[in-house]
Amino acid sequence: MKRIAVYCGSATPADPVYIACARDVGRSFAERGIGVVYGGGRLGLMGAVADACLEAGGEVIGVIPQALVRAEVAHRDLTELHVVETMHERKARFTELSDGFLTIPGGTGTMDELWEAMSWAQLGYHAKPVALLNVAGFYDGLIEFVAKMGQVGFLRPQHQGILLTDDDLPRLIERMATFEPTVPIIRMQREDL
Repeated sequence: MKRIAVYCGSATPADPVYIACARDVGRSFAERGIGVVYGGGRLGLMGAVADACLEAGGEVIGVIPQALVRAEVAHRDLTELHVVETMHERKARFTELSDGFLTIPGGTGTMDELWEAMSWAQLGYHAKPVALLNVAGFYDGLIEFVAKMGQVGFLRPQHQGILLTDDDLPRLIERMATFEPTVPIIRMQREDL
């Protein structure tokens, strides 16, 4: 994998474990020769991922809507900064530029990005790995919810492995690198739906 989109928050929580996680992701990607594609901001976990990757000599590509550039949150010291008009364009550009998606802690915007990456994988709009780094148990409830979707029948058995989860970053990166996509909905037979 040459580049991975990192979805995370622009906030800085009081607990330093979250910023430490973001810095570890940025540094680890640079050390492995994996570029970061992210939301283009300089604040919170987003800024920490970018800065750590850059400090370690890595490539960082930001994708940010014009409205957020005007709000002065754009990170100006990146390898590349793509300015787009809408959030939809931003997420489409993430998909174009990345070989996979890694979600670390964040809020509603992070969840929007994660769910869209999962949905597009399930439908067949991409065949890239979608991963969730469960730092300090932050995503325990979400992981349980995804399992519940499968148990109830809203997530087909063949799609229950779309979301790769782990609390260990090196192991998760390895799982992303060896990911085998499942049969997407657009290639399924009517009786399988």
